[in-house]
This record gives sequence, C-alpha cells and structure tokens, in this order.
Amino acid sequence: MKLLHVDASPKGANSNSRALSRFFVDQLRAHIPSLSVDHLDLASEVLPQITELFTRATYTPETERTPEMRDALTASDALCQRLLDADALLFAMPMHNWTMPAVFKGFVDAIVRGGLTYVPTENGGFVGMLGGKKTLFVTTRGVDLRPGAPFAAMDTLTPALRAAFGFIGVANPAFVDAQPLQFARETERADALARAKEELATLAEHWGNIEPRAMLSQAS
Repeated sequence: MKLLHVDASPKGANSNSRALSRFFVDQLRAHIPSLSVDHLDLASEVLPQITELFTRATYTPETERTPEMRDALTASDALCQRLLDADALLFAMPMHNWTMPAVFKGFVDAIVRGGLTYVPTENGGFVGMLGGKKTLFVTTRGVDLRPGAPFAAMDTLTPALRAAFGFIGVANPAFVDAQPLQFARETERADALARAKEELATLAEHWGNIEPRAMLSQAS
C-alpha cells in the first residue's frame, strides 16, 4: 500500500494532529510492514499562490497553453499526480476558526483540477478520479463539536472536506476528530486524545485486514 500523508498544522512538534497522524501511520505499518509513505508537510512545503495566470491556465486546453501557463501549473500537476498514485490518503489538520487551515485550503484549490482529479461527462456531469482510495481525515478541535454539544452547529470543517473531496471521487472518507482540546480541562483533553487513538488503532487494523485481500485479488 502506498499512503499519501498530508500534515497541515503550523505547530510543528507541539501539534496534536501531527502526533495523531504519526500514531496512525505507525499502527498501519504494524499491520502492513510493506507500507510506503509519501509525506507532504504543508507548513514547510509552501504551495504557490493561486494567481490569475494559474486560473486562466486551468481553463485553457492543454494543447493551447503557453509556456508560462505550463509553469504556473507545474506544482499543481505534481500534487494531483501524487494523489492519483496513492492507494490511500491521510490528511491531518487542526480546525482554524471553524474550518480548515489556510494552507490546506490552498492545497484543495491546487488539487481540484478538471481533466486530472475530475473529468466532465457527456451529459454535463463530472466524475471524480479518486474513487476507491481509502481516505482518512484526522482533525483536532479546540471545543467539543460532537452532536448535541453547544458548538456543534459551528463545524464547517467536516462538510467542507466532504464536499471538496467528494467532488473528486472520495465518497466515504473516515473522520477521527479529537475534541475538545484547546478550550477544555486537562482530563477532557486526555480523554479526547485517548478516544482518537482508540479510533485510529481500530481503523488501522481494518485497513490492514483489507490490504491482503486486495493484493490477492490483484494477483488472481
């Protein structure tokens, strides 16, 4: 299995989302020793800004693009290829102001690409090209946004991720959300992280059980 692992927290070693995503990778490798990981750190590998030239280039047929347009799309093309080459996807991030961090929004803008990660159909619809890839979002939230909690209605991160990645073919992503963390008592933070690790360990075991069957199916 080849896993694309994307981190988006700016906190470095102090990041809970990074720690949880590493925990999941370690758990998954215990079940799949041959696991290959392609790691992208959006906090240190800063993506180019979306410019007018980039936008015009994405809507220009490939055969008609100027050299400047091709240059503007180089980083985005490479990111899209990394997604397409992966068997499974892991995205880890904190919630910033009720939604995704700015660097991850830039990543989304770079990888939702017509002709690469989605293609138009003859009837005017679109087909996402990431279908069939196991996908996990690991998020950390300062407050409790679970159903029934006072701030539950303010979670715009989950629907935004579902919409963006659903459009490019990710139909049933898994979510493991550690909450509450920042604005909680120490015991609540400890409980939130313990719950998240338990969910991640279970999911890693599930993915690990699927992988041998997939390999046998490909070999037959």
